[in-house]
Amino acid sequence: MENYTVDVIAGDGIGQEVVPAALGCLDAVARRDGFSFDWRHRDWGADRYRLDGEMMPRDGLDQIADGDGIFLGAVGDPEIPDHVSLWGLLIPIRRAFLQYVNLRPVRLLPGVNSPLRDAAGLDVVVVRENIEGEYSEMGGRAYQGEPEEVATQLALFSRAGITRVARYAATLASSRSGSLVSATKSNGIIHSMPFWDQVIAEVLVDYPDVRLESVLIDALAARTVLRPLSLDVIVASNLFGDVLSDLVAAVGGSIGVAPSANLNPEREHPSMFEPVHGSAPDIAGKGVANPVGQIWAGALMLEHIGQPTSARTLMSALEGVLADGIRTPDLGGTSGTNEVAAAIVDRLQSQASETLVMRKPSTSVSGSGSNEGGKPSFGALGHERGTPERFAKSRSKETKR
Repeated sequence: MENYTVDVIAGDGIGQEVVPAALGCLDAVARRDGFSFDWRHRDWGADRYRLDGEMMPRDGLDQIADGDGIFLGAVGDPEIPDHVSLWGLLIPIRRAFLQYVNLRPVRLLPGVNSPLRDAAGLDVVVVRENIEGEYSEMGGRAYQGEPEEVATQLALFSRAGITRVARYAATLASSRSGSLVSATKSNGIIHSMPFWDQVIAEVLVDYPDVRLESVLIDALAARTVLRPLSLDVIVASNLFGDVLSDLVAAVGGSIGVAPSANLNPEREHPSMFEPVHGSAPDIAGKGVANPVGQIWAGALMLEHIGQPTSARTLMSALEGVLADGIRTPDLGGTSGTNEVAAAIVDRLQSQASETLVMRKPSTSVSGSGSNEGGKPSFGALGHERGTPERFAKSRSKETKR
């Protein structure tokens, strides 16, 4: 039996609730499909910071370097500045393990209503460059406290960094509709963005089947709201991808259901999977947090570690439960976190002896801006091929570091 070792960082706030709920679903689909998980729980986050001034131990990266994946809940606490939690935990993990792709799929799930009238059929994947760009440590402040105080913040764009994320995005676009939109602002940012555009265009020469559009970020934000169905795969820099993926998730009905994958596509290091939502301290401990984003992140992890059929099975069960009306209050339901997860586990168990049959995508389009009928589950990314073929090699035990 195949066994996967995954480091679990529940983190802060509702992470302590949605992570256990998702682990139960992952264990259920693993039992159904004949593999298992070894969960290594890490007590990293705000509580640890309050005790010893660090979000994770100094040797934390070494502790998790040999795992098959990292499953993260949420990080953030009202008493701790956001830059402390981000730079003390998330960014070090992303950089140390070369998780240069941040993947955020968005599509309408059953019972999740878009704020837009004509969003039925929404199926977008944002590919965000994840370890350089605008989120750098380069810069500083001078004349602090004086009227002349200034701050500088430098962005770092490398040819290697742009090339590798562009290749991932182009490969993904080729496996889907063949459409790739690149977010830019080369009319106002005169060095980094023209360089970004140049390298993206050079890479796309190797992908003649992919149609490339370079779109200014402000126009792209407007297009996301006005014509979301015109978008399929978007590639963006760290900052632009961060902001734009939240906007696309909102068009999809709720940031609370959106997943995120921080990928090392070559599988030389573990990748990290998390929901897009934050720690939500206002509802923490009430048992009403929506576990869908965390469970969907688990499906992304299943695809990445080489269990795409299980990923489709989990997503099918999740969508079936939502279609049955078992939803948390943020989606208009009355169920709690654990009730939603338990219903998914029950559905997985009831399907254990059934044969999973792939369905064809529906060509009907509802004008309601919702997906009550349920979009066919082609996996966690919302399409049949799953992880791009080029990057689909399993990470062997010999290459772990």
